[in-house]
Amino acid sequence: MAADALLALASAIAVYAAASWERALWDLSGASGGVTAPPVPGGPGVGIPLVLAAFSVGVAAPLALRRRFPVSVALVSVAVALLGTGVPGWSGRLVAAVALCSATYHRPRQAPVLLLLSVASTLTPILFATPLSGGAWPPGLPARVSPTPLAQGVLIAVAPIAVGYALYLHRERAEQQVLLHQAQAARVVAEERAWIAREIHDAVGHHLTAIRMQANAARHVLPDAPPPAARALGTVADLSASALRDVRLLLAALRDEHRPTGATLADVPALANRLSAPGCRIHVTIDRHVAAGPLPALIDHAGYRLAQEALTNAVRHAAATRVDVRIHQGLDTVTILIEDDGQGRPPSSRPLAGSGLRGMRERADLLGGRLDIGPRPPHGWRVEAVLPTHSGG
Repeated sequence: MAADALLALASAIAVYAAASWERALWDLSGASGGVTAPPVPGGPGVGIPLVLAAFSVGVAAPLALRRRFPVSVALVSVAVALLGTGVPGWSGRLVAAVALCSATYHRPRQAPVLLLLSVASTLTPILFATPLSGGAWPPGLPARVSPTPLAQGVLIAVAPIAVGYALYLHRERAEQQVLLHQAQAARVVAEERAWIAREIHDAVGHHLTAIRMQANAARHVLPDAPPPAARALGTVADLSASALRDVRLLLAALRDEHRPTGATLADVPALANRLSAPGCRIHVTIDRHVAAGPLPALIDHAGYRLAQEALTNAVRHAAATRVDVRIHQGLDTVTILIEDDGQGRPPSSRPLAGSGLRGMRERADLLGGRLDIGPRPPHGWRVEAVLPTHSGG
């Protein structure tokens, strides 16, 4: 990641700058008091800035991959820090501590191994310290150390592991809190949906059932009713039955939000038959591309609702004598076109302009489609909805 690369670059620059600054102070002290800066590994022929830059880049560069390979990055940084232990004033062990902290945060199960690595890398320079000049102990053998430096070294070694694990626990608690809040919100939504379902069932469902029963009763009581009256009673019974089925599907959807519901575009011809009257005929044409797949349930149901709203508006408010419905499913879109030859009142002057038109536009927008409503020459209105077939599902 870019942030990790910047961290690695900043760490390398900081470690190099700190070491260079300390050596500059040594040089100033030597010029005034005769004290010389300690040598660096590689001998006098090796340039000091080059050695410091090499160790600084070596210990910090792995941090750029600390999220992908946290344990490997910690091993490399610790190894370079140990190699650079003999460089006076070089603080590469701080960068190794950052790598160990990051590795513990990203791989908490490896915390014991990382703790041993941190303790070993911290105590090794203390146990095998070699005086710069003189001293009773030969180079390479453990120096005489008191318990205090050892205890301090252990604390320093434990610190990055403890910080990394504490950050991991904090992240875990934060994620658990988020999941808890989500579960509580889902429970509240489920309770609200259940309440709405009960209200719809008790109110709308009851009235629709009563309407259907009354219409059927009237048809049986008046067997010799005039054909227009019989047709009207039959339409009332059929529409109430259809509405009751829709309500039941809606109730099921409220109880299970992942359940596809409602009629589809294949039900538009049946809808047209119910809405057709002697003075207003509705003609439906449905075609699809030979390579088009099945429509997603959400698109299929939304297309039916758009056609239903447009047809209801044309029959009730446009005073149309003919309505043509054309449904075409292409490879990427499905188009629903409704044209009527009504009186041509603009939608803003029709009752549809309230919640109906707004609901149609919102439904199309939510699915990533578009809805166009305009006049149809020489008279009448044209409603066209285009929905993408890749939305929803």
